[in-house]
Amino acid sequence: MSRADFYILAAPDEDSRQHFLCRLSEKILAMGLKVFVRVPDETGAARLDERLWSWRPDSFVPHALMGQTPEAPITIGWGDALPEHREVFVNLGLNLPAEALDFQRIVEIVVQQQDLLDASRHNWRLCQQHGLEMHRTDMRG
Repeated sequence: MSRADFYILAAPDEDSRQHFLCRLSEKILAMGLKVFVRVPDETGAARLDERLWSWRPDSFVPHALMGQTPEAPITIGWGDALPEHREVFVNLGLNLPAEALDFQRIVEIVVQQQDLLDASRHNWRLCQQHGLEMHRTDMRG
């Protein structure tokens, strides 16, 4: 059964969201899974690419932008681009595309911005309606 994980952060900013993604990516990679991170646009992809390269001096998070290196364990994409694998889909956009429901695991990282909160509530209902095993981790407390 596929699952959806929603991580609720206390912070209101995109920087906190990307920081959490870097930490989470290391854990997912340690599990031997491939990750696709969907961002809103090419600018967001370039920003995340840079963030992952400079994440920690003592760490390496192997990744690539969509179309660069097909064997990268983490792929960053935008628009309609999708990887060949269907393991982990991380949504850093607003609306969850229908294709994400084909992945084994969906991850939403929620920060305290009203548009993102509204979109995440909608995405939660979408995943629930499609019978995914739902998990919510509230990191505000």
